[in-house]
Amino acid sequence: MAATFSTALDVHCSIPNCSDKKYLKLPTKRFATFCKSPKSPPNESEEPHNQNPSLSDQLKPLSTTILSNTLTKQDPSQTQLLNKPKSIWVNPTRPKPSVLTLQRHKRSSYSHNPQIRDLRQFARKLNDCDTSEASILAVLEEIPHPPTRDNSLLVLNSLRPWQKVLFFFNWVKTQKLFPVETIFYNVTMKSLRFGRQFQHVEELALEMVENGVELDNITYSTIITCAKRCNRFDKAVEWFERMYKTGLMPDEVTYSAILDVYAKLGKVEEVMSLYERGRANGWKPDPIAFAVLGKMFGESGDYDGIRYVLQEMKSLAVKPNLVLYNTLLEALGKAGKPGMARGLFENMVASGVTPDEKTLTALVKIFGKARWARDALQLWERMKANRWPMDLILYNTLLNMCADLGLEAEAETLFEDMKGSEQSRPDSWTYTAMLNIYGSGGNVEKAMGLFEEISKVGVKLNVMGCTCLIQCLGRAKRIDDLVKVFEVSIQSGVEPDDRLCGCLLSVMSYCEGEDSSKVLSCLQAANSELVAFVNLLEEEKTSFETINKEFRGILSETAVEARRPYCNCLIDICRHRNLTERAHELLYLGTVYGLYPGLHTKTADEWRLNVRSLSVGAAQTALEEWMETLTSIIQRQEALPDLFSANTGAGTHKFSQGLASSFAVHVEKLAAPFAQSEEKAGFFVATREDLVSWVESKGPSLSATT
Repeated sequence: MAATFSTALDVHCSIPNCSDKKYLKLPTKRFATFCKSPKSPPNESEEPHNQNPSLSDQLKPLSTTILSNTLTKQDPSQTQLLNKPKSIWVNPTRPKPSVLTLQRHKRSSYSHNPQIRDLRQFARKLNDCDTSEASILAVLEEIPHPPTRDNSLLVLNSLRPWQKVLFFFNWVKTQKLFPVETIFYNVTMKSLRFGRQFQHVEELALEMVENGVELDNITYSTIITCAKRCNRFDKAVEWFERMYKTGLMPDEVTYSAILDVYAKLGKVEEVMSLYERGRANGWKPDPIAFAVLGKMFGESGDYDGIRYVLQEMKSLAVKPNLVLYNTLLEALGKAGKPGMARGLFENMVASGVTPDEKTLTALVKIFGKARWARDALQLWERMKANRWPMDLILYNTLLNMCADLGLEAEAETLFEDMKGSEQSRPDSWTYTAMLNIYGSGGNVEKAMGLFEEISKVGVKLNVMGCTCLIQCLGRAKRIDDLVKVFEVSIQSGVEPDDRLCGCLLSVMSYCEGEDSSKVLSCLQAANSELVAFVNLLEEEKTSFETINKEFRGILSETAVEARRPYCNCLIDICRHRNLTERAHELLYLGTVYGLYPGLHTKTADEWRLNVRSLSVGAAQTALEEWMETLTSIIQRQEALPDLFSANTGAGTHKFSQGLASSFAVHVEKLAAPFAQSEEKAGFFVATREDLVSWVESKGPSLSATT
């Protein structure tokens, strides 16, 4: 019979807590252990499966025995600790680690390093010293403790200027006291990335490859993001492809960065391919990645792409943050979808995200571009009611929208609100917007009053405000005030640009006598070459070759966006001074140099003259040229379409001069068979039969008429 014996044991058991590394001590429990020998010896062939059991396996029988004595009598099937262990706090906003989370380096045991204070003081001294090599070497000689691995890493992490980080890193390598590991390269590269020094980063990476030092996930991520910050997109793609060849899986930061790189390169297919590849590998895109996709589709105006982004976010239950909402709103604005932008904004507010200044500015721009005046004004009322943040840029955007839509009263209310604001006082762009509003409306007295106010409040008038005011005064034929504004602006430091010169040219086109000379003197001070070219146009002996050469020289020195207005104004000047032949020459040169793309469009059913971007004089000249061309075609009995049309635009701006009315007068003067369309505003139409009959009735006298 087996022998049985018992003894009492004192067992102290402690269970470690992995989060705070404190220990939960169970109360000492005295219990009895009974040992009983078996009747037969154990089978030697029955070996335990684990010769070296883990700590958890060793503690399992003890924990079962201990906890069994703490069970309640009512329910012995449940285990319950006598003392409740300390709870572990889990951040609910931090997502669970995904398969792409970086495996960070193990931290050095700084807390157990008694030399840490001395080394940090040494690092501060190194940070404060001069960046010259002699100064840094002098400080390095005073290092308080030997540069061991941990000491060197501590100092390296404590340095701030990238020059000193790189110098210290190279100095550590020359000491050859320990093998330089990957973590040293990573710390140095991150400092270089902050300083936007991609060349040094790439040199270190190539050095790692040459010396056989492992490039881990953090290394590649640092290289790629540094290349992106330095706009070296080609290098970012190159190192990302090298990373993939090594078999390393990019982390969330790297994926978002490389998506942005491909998007900025315009490689939409590569972006989507990379996105799908990452999703297949278990990557859950964050709001930053979706912001990259939304911005990419917005730049190209791809409405379907933006919808795809919204659907992906919904399917993955990704909650957009404020930055993502702002990006998507800007994308929808570029895609020309104001209705969808308004819906997205309402969803944003309903989800509890408070819009900021960028959100509201983007939405105001969208409404202004779509000419949704009522929606924009309702948004402004909501801003005030909800006390949403409004900065100077938002106020100026609202004023510019009012200028585009001709909302003078609303603009004045906004302007007064800004005057009473402490944080958004009117600046030069605010006054420019108000001058634009008054100038477009022809309100000369208010515009001049605002000009006097600018000098009193100490705001410097910019060139755009000067241009708006000169245009307003020119239309009102107040040339003396125009000269005064120009001279005061030049004295205050305004430098005339191409737009201001174009405005003076425009005023010259409808001035006569002494007034024309006054404007010409202003233009002489702004751009003497333009004045010389205008005088050249008036000389009869000037050949076409000379006009071509001088005109090409002027265009080469003019900003692209101002070239067509220059040509329009010069044509207007020629027509106003009865230089019709010069006007036709300038229109021809403007067409040759690409200033009027799409002036003529042809289909099998319709030929159209598009003069929406032309001035009144240029549009009249283009009509005369077109009629002469059509006459020649009809006389040669060539094939013609059924319909001919001329498009002047509808003039949706409240203060537009109305090109259509001037065009209609000239059509009537030529007795051309075009009539205004009843279905489309701004269109003049004629049938083939009407045009043929008109040519036959005019005969060879058409050239004399035009």
